[in-house]
Amino acid sequence: MKNITKWFLFMSLWMGTACDSLLNIDPEFTQDAENFFNTKEDFDRAIIGVYDMMQPAYLNIWIGEIASDNSIAGGESVNDTRGLHEIENMTHGGVNEELRAVMRVNYTGIARANYIFENQDKIDFEGKELILAEAKFMRAYFYFNLVTYFGDMPLIVDRRVSINEIPNTPRTPKAEIYAQIESDLEDAVAVLPAAAGEVGRLTTGAAMALLGKVLLYQQKYTEASTVLGNLIDNNPGGYALFDDYSTLFYAANENVSEDVFTVQFSGLQGGDYGCLICLNGNAAVGFQGIRQYTGPFYADGNAYNLPTQDLYDAFVDGDLRRDATVLNLDEFIAAQPNSDEITYGIGAGGHTGFFNNKYIKRQGEIGLPDDDLTSPLNYRVIRWADVLLMAAEAFQQSGNDGRARTELNKVRARVDMPAINSSGDALYQAILEERRFELSGEGYRFFDLVRTGQAADNISGFVVGKNELFPIPQVEIDLAGGNWSQNPGY
Repeated sequence: MKNITKWFLFMSLWMGTACDSLLNIDPEFTQDAENFFNTKEDFDRAIIGVYDMMQPAYLNIWIGEIASDNSIAGGESVNDTRGLHEIENMTHGGVNEELRAVMRVNYTGIARANYIFENQDKIDFEGKELILAEAKFMRAYFYFNLVTYFGDMPLIVDRRVSINEIPNTPRTPKAEIYAQIESDLEDAVAVLPAAAGEVGRLTTGAAMALLGKVLLYQQKYTEASTVLGNLIDNNPGGYALFDDYSTLFYAANENVSEDVFTVQFSGLQGGDYGCLICLNGNAAVGFQGIRQYTGPFYADGNAYNLPTQDLYDAFVDGDLRRDATVLNLDEFIAAQPNSDEITYGIGAGGHTGFFNNKYIKRQGEIGLPDDDLTSPLNYRVIRWADVLLMAAEAFQQSGNDGRARTELNKVRARVDMPAINSSGDALYQAILEERRFELSGEGYRFFDLVRTGQAADNISGFVVGKNELFPIPQVEIDLAGGNWSQNPGY
């Protein structure tokens, strides 16, 4: 994290890194509880190890966009990250490296949090309650990712699990997982500070926002409207919409009033192409850059996660969010005084002419070599506009159209779009459309379409009753002795 000392605590319930076996119980650099958790500094380093597992955010950005109507996979060829191309085409199955990485990363984060709770009573010190609250928040975040992707998953709380237990650890019904997530977040809300003492640390506002999102995903609209309404009305973090949407995603405008829950990155390399989750930088940015580009403002990249014509055309004339979200490369080049000197390449993995203009490599925003891997651009997991739109949806679905319009129109006013005055289903659809205009390129679209029952109408190849969830990685089913059932349809 940028302003939190990084310390790699390699310990696992399952897997140490994406390059290791999922069931690696004794990875390199493991430090056992007998000679650890004996000082406050040990707990401080351990909680940084949990924070560290939020950094593979590129997976959510890629899958949440590529699985939807917003983007195609792109890249050098269809064999370059084949799993993303399968997800784009809705042909993904139980053998998919990107989906396996999602499972491994999130369970590693859970393992690190559980290791702290397993040893929480070894010593007492000032500030321990805050560390435990941070660990509960992140455990809830990791489990929320898992249940959103895969549905029922094994639920393990406050302890590690030995390799011998894996075959006998069943998938827990998602309702029970959601109950644990809600409990962890409610505890975090009660303890986390309104303002972080260090940039990148979690706050009560972040916990309230994530809790509201968790409730919304369960269609608990009344409860979600209460939590999100309280967050907006009391505003413990002093949150506000950033004035200039067109530059919101520039590195110079990070950690501003709009940022509620953000994963911090630095320009240091850390890992490499063999271990993207080991990076200190945001891998999505370089991978989403313009292939073999030479010219002003932008820098070359790998042309992943390319926006579609459908997304570009969805924006109405005059909505400045279109160009802030989607870079129309040929139009950009044509507008440059030296346009004939600007060149770029096209990969065989697909080309739309568009690039993700939110998370893209720009000159002056790159880190150390290899700068494809070292972007310091933060990932905004939840920003204030998302809070307002989630609140609008929750209020509308729980019968308060007036409050729903109020929150929706705050978002539209920021970009000088006319106010929405509709009610009922028309208002609901307007809110969902606004989520696409406001949040495209950030990794939410697929999950929004699924949870609102609109995926089959918008995603080519989407099969109802199957593609709402992703498949459990087959290798993990095998490692569990075949005792985990596969998700329907896979």
